[in-house]
Amino acid sequence: MSAASTRTGAGAIAGGLALPIGILAIIAMMVLPLPVVLLDVFFVANILLSLVILMVALYSYRPLDFSSFPSLLLIATVFRLALNVASTRIVLAEGHNGHDAAGQVIQAFGNFVIAGNFVVGLLVFTILVIINLVVITKGASRVSEVSARFTLDAMPGKQMAIDADLNAGLLTPDQARERRAEVAAEADFYGAMDGAGKFVKGDAFAGILILAINIIGGILIGTLQHDLSIGEASEVYLVLTIGDGLVAQIPALLLSIATAIIVTRVSSSHDMSGLIAKQIHLRQAWLPVAGVMAIIGIVPGMPNAMFLLFAAIAGVLAWFGAPDMGNTPAEKTPDGKPAAPGATAEAARPGTEAITPDDVADHAAVSLQIGYALIPLAGEGGGALVQRITAIRREVSKAMGFVVPGVRIRDDLTLTPNQYRIRIGQAIRGEDVVYPDRKLAIPGANSTRKLKGIDVKDPSFGLDAVWILPHQLPEAEADDHVVVEPESVIATHLSQLLYKHAGDLIGPDDVQALLDTLARVSPTLVNAVVPKLVPLHTVTAVLRVLLSERIPVGDLRRILEGVAELAPRNLSAADMAEALRPMLIPLLLQQMVPINTPLPLITLDAELEQLLIRARRQNDEGLVLDTGLAGTLVKSISDALEQATGQGKQAVIIVAGQLRRSFAQFLRPHLPDAIVMGINELPESRRVEVVASIGGQQQLPRMAQPTGQQPQMMGADR
Repeated sequence: MSAASTRTGAGAIAGGLALPIGILAIIAMMVLPLPVVLLDVFFVANILLSLVILMVALYSYRPLDFSSFPSLLLIATVFRLALNVASTRIVLAEGHNGHDAAGQVIQAFGNFVIAGNFVVGLLVFTILVIINLVVITKGASRVSEVSARFTLDAMPGKQMAIDADLNAGLLTPDQARERRAEVAAEADFYGAMDGAGKFVKGDAFAGILILAINIIGGILIGTLQHDLSIGEASEVYLVLTIGDGLVAQIPALLLSIATAIIVTRVSSSHDMSGLIAKQIHLRQAWLPVAGVMAIIGIVPGMPNAMFLLFAAIAGVLAWFGAPDMGNTPAEKTPDGKPAAPGATAEAARPGTEAITPDDVADHAAVSLQIGYALIPLAGEGGGALVQRITAIRREVSKAMGFVVPGVRIRDDLTLTPNQYRIRIGQAIRGEDVVYPDRKLAIPGANSTRKLKGIDVKDPSFGLDAVWILPHQLPEAEADDHVVVEPESVIATHLSQLLYKHAGDLIGPDDVQALLDTLARVSPTLVNAVVPKLVPLHTVTAVLRVLLSERIPVGDLRRILEGVAELAPRNLSAADMAEALRPMLIPLLLQQMVPINTPLPLITLDAELEQLLIRARRQNDEGLVLDTGLAGTLVKSISDALEQATGQGKQAVIIVAGQLRRSFAQFLRPHLPDAIVMGINELPESRRVEVVASIGGQQQLPRMAQPTGQQPQMMGADR
């Protein structure tokens, strides 16, 4: 072990023992007699400690910067009371020997304040006690009590705001953890300060009682035990008592001031003197002050020269004062427009080239960019939009079986004021326009009236809609319109994209987190499968394929069991996911249709299905169909799905098992929300209801490829 490390360890041990030894010494001072010389040293140290605490309080930027203040205040108060006990013992026991019997410090303070007049000294001490007890201590105690109450009441709201910022991607998990710890520390601090105020108040009362005990007890002891006259006893013991009281009361007054400063302190980027100077050095404040002082200075009978001098000083301060209390002017870009929020001054100045990797790298899995007119929807610290997005993340996470990454919300001046854009990774997956001062009205089945407003398509479902003004709300609701708030439009659009691109949102780190959670209850299963049988990236690929088909992956235990059985077959991730689907389909169906409700099915005509199967066998790359047939097939399925939706049913398309994957890949670009299942995946326990059958001469053109007609590929069988 090096000498430096040895010294460091010894220093840490010494520092750790200093406080316990000091507390034991303070307790000993209350019991054991203390030499006069040592009493003087401790009195001076007490004054030094009080001054240090006061200065630290003055130069703290915020109350939590001096979070040890309540504990330090208790130690300083107990130290001072121990000195009072020690000095009282000496004053009463040795006071008959003269003014220097209790030490030089007590004698000096007593003679300086009394100055030959006992009544004046007693009144001065009384005034100091009143100032400390009635004004400073009482006010600080009240502020501490109110601050503690408000801080505790606001704690849940602050925690929710931190959670909202975390869910919106405005904070990293580490930053959120630090913010939560800071909120908890703030509540603990103000709660401790509420109790610390009682120490100061009790100390002031103790000072009064000790003064009375010293005066009365000293006079009695001097006259009865040491044969002093009442006048002699009063002269000696009053000097010693008032000196002792002042030596204790002045540090108590300093600590009371420090307590009041801490509890009335507002967090800022300046210390107290800097903050006060910044806020009172205002031209508008000092100009009328200078005028009033000048008017008083010319009134006959007043000390004119003094008032005029201070009027001139106020005028000078007004000349050099700040024009207003606002912050510095907002930065602007070279074209005169306000700089983007969060933009640095360096970025706004032309000719600078300070570009860092953080300027071009965006690692957010999901981000929402909004125009400046939509910023109020996000709000300060979490508005309605943030709350809706938080609820959607929770809903999608529960439905899909993994934690959806946080959504980072950013304003973007490149967008139009009412535009928003949703990115999954770096790819733009959706964008549209909303109007924060309007509401989106979507006509219902019984709507007959055409509302005035901005006609648009609903971004989530493509329905005809109109942006109306708030006063049109009763009219819209009376005509069977569904009225949606602007933030709900964005949130619903985001929800659709999260479900659609769930496979792009999960990565190896997320899968490992799911495995770690499962390992707490099934450690043997996890250790036996990953990575011994199947590597992590393969499991991740399988989960991505399942999520892209809207299959939840919450039952990770069954997925790993299935993967373990399929591992010896050396399948690809897509084939492995296809083999796992039958056991996981019930998780999807129970989210779509209640378990006691018949499952709506859309089937294919037997002739059409056989044609598709033959086309798949003849072409390894996928299904080849006539272009007209493919278009008509998509339209027929789309109409059937819309008809079922109009009846309040979410239908599932059923095809042959060997056709399922190719058919699903074909429909995905045209009908991304369509659910395609194989007949082998249909649970035997579920009741079904066929709501439509696609095929037949009445629905589709001839099921063959005419000569010269361009074929269309229907999803490769990959």
